[in-house]
Order: sequence, then C-alpha cells, then structure tokens
Amino acid sequence: MKLVPDADHIRLGIIGMTEGNGHPYSWSAMFNKFDREAMPAECPFPVIPVYLAKEEYSTMGIPGAHMDYVVCDKRSDAEHVAKLSLIPNVLDRPEEMIGKIDAVIVATDIGGEHVRRARPFIEAGLPIFIDKPLCDNRADLEYFTELFESGYPIMSSSSMRFCKEFVPYHGGGTRELGELRLVMYGMPKKWETYGIHSLEAVYPIVGPGFVSVVNTGDFKRNVVHLKHKRGVDVILTGICDCGVPSLVLAGTGGSVELKAKDSYSSFRNQLVSFVDFLKTGVRPYPWQETVELMKLVIAGIESREQSGKEIKVW
Repeated sequence: MKLVPDADHIRLGIIGMTEGNGHPYSWSAMFNKFDREAMPAECPFPVIPVYLAKEEYSTMGIPGAHMDYVVCDKRSDAEHVAKLSLIPNVLDRPEEMIGKIDAVIVATDIGGEHVRRARPFIEAGLPIFIDKPLCDNRADLEYFTELFESGYPIMSSSSMRFCKEFVPYHGGGTRELGELRLVMYGMPKKWETYGIHSLEAVYPIVGPGFVSVVNTGDFKRNVVHLKHKRGVDVILTGICDCGVPSLVLAGTGGSVELKAKDSYSSFRNQLVSFVDFLKTGVRPYPWQETVELMKLVIAGIESREQSGKEIKVW
C-alpha cells in the first residue's frame, strides 16, 4: 500500500545540514539535477561536484519524486543548497513544510539530534527518512523502536548497504570463501557518525546475530571488535585522519579484498529505496536490522567510554 497520495508526483522536503555533511547538496541534486556552473564553482564539499559530473546529466533524477523544499539551521545554507540543487522553495522552519510535502528527508548525521528533528513530522504522520546513524544512545533507540513496532513509515540507513561492489556478497554470497571467519573494514572521522558506514557495509554480508562489542581505542582512534554468533570476528576502525581501507572478507576457503568506488550509485540507490518504500509501503530491509545496527553503534561508544569493556548486545 502506497504511503503517499500520488506515487508519480512525490513532493519531498529536506532538512540539513551538519558539519562535514553535504547531503542536502548531493541528495537534492540526485532528484532535481543541479546548476552546472554553480555546483562545481561554489559547492563547499569538493567531492560532490566531482562525482555528480561523472553522471549523464540528461538522465539524472529519480522517477516520481522531486525535492521541493529545503530548510537548514542557517537560512543562508538553505538558500545556497536551493541555488545549486535547483530546489524551488526555502523555508525558515522545518514545521513550515508540513502540509506542503508528502515525505521528508532528515539529512543530518548527528544521531543525538534526530528525535528532536523528526518529532514534528512524526506527530504530523509524515513518512520520514533519517540519515545515518538513526541515533546514538539507548533512550532515543527505544523511542524509534516503538515507532518501528507500531508500523510507522520511518527509514534510516547508510549508503554502504547499497554499495554495488559489496552487494554480490550479501545474504550468503561468501560461499566461495568457505565458512566466514574474519571481516575487516574502516572509516575516517568519528565513530559516532561514520561507524555506521562500516557496520552497515558488513551487516548484510554477515547477517543479524551480533553478540558483543569491544572498542579499545579513543575518540579519534576507534578500534572495534565485534563477535558474531556465526563465529565471525569483525574488526572495524574509526580513525579520524585515516583513509578508507579495502573491505576484507576471509574464510576457511579463501579471502577477498573489495573497494567501494562509486559513491553516486550508492547514494542514489539508497534514495531510490526510500522512494520505492513510499510508492509501495514495502520496506527494502527489515526494521529489526536498523535496530540491531544502532545497538552496535551505541555499544561501540559505551565500550570506549568504559575503557574497552565488552558490551553485550541486548
């Protein structure tokens, strides 16, 4: 059952932005296209115009949906996003979008802010997509879990779930490696915001059933060991000034190294999954996976704050 009045003309609004996160520019451009002169000259996130420019401009867009409104904490930011990503309307407050849109995207990546940012739209009954991570503490996870359990149309994910280089290894795709024993991956920046990228990259490969989390690092150098009921050890890093390593999958019959190379397709497929959810009401993956992933993010924070204590996944 569709979640919007007209599945061929979905009116979207986007909220942003936080330090180091340029999703309002890039995600809006994936729906609306972009100003071909201003985007490369003015976008404050240089990587965005680089990967946008690689795409065929005439075929850009996500069928049936358009970004109609943008709101940022600073109006000047919203006006700049609107200019570069061809958004027709800028508003001062997120609540002003209610009644004008069919669904909202919260494109901020500070988990502890997401309850506050999402609540007005949840109270209005609007479908909502929240950027990763959904949350970063147990109280907020309880709030969102209750929403999931009630059937509320809310989604959250990392784009790494949709990485085309990793998808062939999802859901049992590691058979050629024998019994999986070790997975290693990592991300730069903070565990609080980027740990979910590593987690969601490996989660569809390993599957649900994580047992415990140990973070022996510090705020800038997270080294996280996760144990899985399948007997798989997962080692993830969150080192602020480190590049992204290859994803290593190793089993009893061999190993493979994989590299994510196409940010555009990962982000676009993530957004398409939300649009398809709006059109059909069918979730692209079980909400229980998002809940377990948030437990792993939170456990990584709690373990670090408790000097590397092993945190059982509850």
